[in-house]
This record gives sequence, structure tokens and C-alpha cells, in this order.
Amino acid sequence: MHIAEGVLSPGVLAVGYALTAAGTTLGLRRLDYDRLMTTGILAAAFFVGSLVHVPIGFSSAHLILNGLLGVLLGWAAFPAILAALTLQALLFQFGGLVVLGVNTCSMGLSGVAAGWFFRWMSRVWPTPAGRRTAAFLGGALGVAGAALLTALALTCSEQGFATAAALLFLAHVPVMLAEGCITMFTVEFLRRVRPEMLPDKDKEANHA
Repeated sequence: MHIAEGVLSPGVLAVGYALTAAGTTLGLRRLDYDRLMTTGILAAAFFVGSLVHVPIGFSSAHLILNGLLGVLLGWAAFPAILAALTLQALLFQFGGLVVLGVNTCSMGLSGVAAGWFFRWMSRVWPTPAGRRTAAFLGGALGVAGAALLTALALTCSEQGFATAAALLFLAHVPVMLAEGCITMFTVEFLRRVRPEMLPDKDKEANHA
């Protein structure tokens, strides 16, 4: 869901960089040393998963995995996403450095929100079925939130982009379903073989 350069207004670009700087700072402060390897692995998964693009107007559709990063990393998803998007911009010219702030913000904020939703729903519905549902919705909401924020950035830059923004959101509906399934299966797999990769509160719920 990379926005190309030369599309967004200076005001939207400035807001994107400001929010990305704040989110990355908070993410680095909350990143535990013993989770550095997990963060690196997930950043690599994000990098690889979003390399295959299907062009859609001023943006593109592809796997994002920001919901999965938010579920597993919380605020640490911000620096992981920033690192992956920076490498994509430098190595493959996906997006670009000018729009790096907005692209990181749209995927990072929605990923963090997806992680929060996953942990909240896991506490409200602390059963295996509830946790699977929470993981599925977390993955889907990560994509939905990123699509909405990207569409908002396009619309705020130029009202003529409203149609392209709506098309962008609709095109990501299948991606939402796919990433919901990926997140659900990944969380369930990690719960069985590598529970230390799950958030602390989720591990506590798993042992309860």
C-alpha cells in the first residue's frame, strides 16, 4: 500500500513524518532487548511479503502483514515497518523517501491499533475460539486501517483522488481476509512452538 511520490500535499507529508517520528520513538523505547531478534524477523517478513505489487491508481495492493506485526510487537511495529519501507524505497523504489513518513504512519498506526484490539479481545473472550477470532480480526483490521489512512491521505491532498481512494480500499478487501487468516494461523502456531514470541499478556492468557 505504497503511495507514490509527487502525489501528496506538503501538509500531509509533514503530518506523516511527525506521526512516524513519534511512533518510532515510542516503539524504540518499548522495544525490549530480548525481542530484538523477533522484531528483525518480523521486519524481514514484512519486507518480503509486500514486494509483490498489483498497481491500483496512485497506490498498489499487496500483502502488508502490519496487523501481524502489531499483534506480536505492539509499538515496536513502528521501527520495524520504518526499516523495511526504507529498504524497499532505496533498493526497489517502492514508494519513496519523500512519502516514507506517510506510508510508515498509515501502516504503523493501523498495526498498533490491530495489536491493541487483539489483546483487548483476548482478555474479553479468553477461550481458544476467542483468541483465534481476535487474531483473525487483528490481521484484517491492520489492512483495513492502513487502507483507510492511505485513502484519507490521498483525499486530504486532492479531492480529485476520492475515487481512487475508494477503489484502493475496495481492492484490499480480499487482502484483509487473507491477512486475517495468516495472522490467526501464525499466532496459533507460535502459541504451540514458540510462545515466547507472543506478547506477555497473551502468554499469560494462554497459561491460564
